[in-house]
Amino acid sequence: MDAQDAPPKPLPVAEDSVSDGFLAGIRVALSSLSPSERRVAAAVLDDPARSSELSITALALRADTSVATVMRFCRDVGVSSYPQLRLALAAAAAHERARGGDLPPPGTDISATDTLDEVVRKIIYSEMRALEDSGATLDTDMLRRAVDTIASARRVDIFGVGASAFVGQDLHQKLHRIGRFAFVWADRHAALTAAALLESGDVALAISHSGETDDTIEPLQAAVARGATAIALTNAPRSTLAESADIVLTTCARETPFRSGATVSRIAQLAVVDCLFVGVAQRSFDDTTAALHQTYRAVQRHRRPQRRTSPEERNG
Repeated sequence: MDAQDAPPKPLPVAEDSVSDGFLAGIRVALSSLSPSERRVAAAVLDDPARSSELSITALALRADTSVATVMRFCRDVGVSSYPQLRLALAAAAAHERARGGDLPPPGTDISATDTLDEVVRKIIYSEMRALEDSGATLDTDMLRRAVDTIASARRVDIFGVGASAFVGQDLHQKLHRIGRFAFVWADRHAALTAAALLESGDVALAISHSGETDDTIEPLQAAVARGATAIALTNAPRSTLAESADIVLTTCARETPFRSGATVSRIAQLAVVDCLFVGVAQRSFDDTTAALHQTYRAVQRHRRPQRRTSPEERNG
């Protein structure tokens, strides 16, 4: 047997090498990898612990690709050598076992034979995982830049279609409630019209899970041409949308064929929106508190009063 084919001895796992974001980072990079590299990614994500024990040749065979492709995969996910990849996978697998016990996590794909209990378990797991992975991979320096930019902007125009439009509406409502001059556009022509009026000091924020939605990319690029600062919120950091933006905020949500465009991506986007909004709100804490109080009072009188219960009802 060739020395390269012999299974390497297990590498020691340093305690400080455990990273919540390593496997999440691979998921984020999936859309930008070549087809052969995606097969490597699928192999390591399917069983990180087992993959960490394989030689580079064995992993290449498992992924039906070449050793050179595995090395390119290493570089693309941020590690400089195959031993470092093995160490990172072993650390991530150990962290997964410590967090989830001996039982493997449930799959997120929903089948026609799943019971309703299984559907609930899979959906809740996938959404919790999307939040955890998005938190682990979110670049706080980018987030800080986005907060600074929006906090000082003359106006903020938000672009998004389909499921992303709902996220845009949520951010618009939040910013509007604290007195920020904000708009949301879910129609391509309306978005392009709005972008034509932007200028330096304004912000254009585009939301797209894939980062390849033309209806969102074109208005963002038009806003950039007008001198506005462009912010992208996407699951694909190397997408056309991300490359068109000055600031990129990423989520890490894996959609399945059965649930493409489903709530898992929106929940991750909404979490980032919440972080962005709170960051902006903190910059003018007193004014924000006063604005939230005023807007709450404006609608409070339209709320249905709580029904009073009788002593007999309260006592059962």
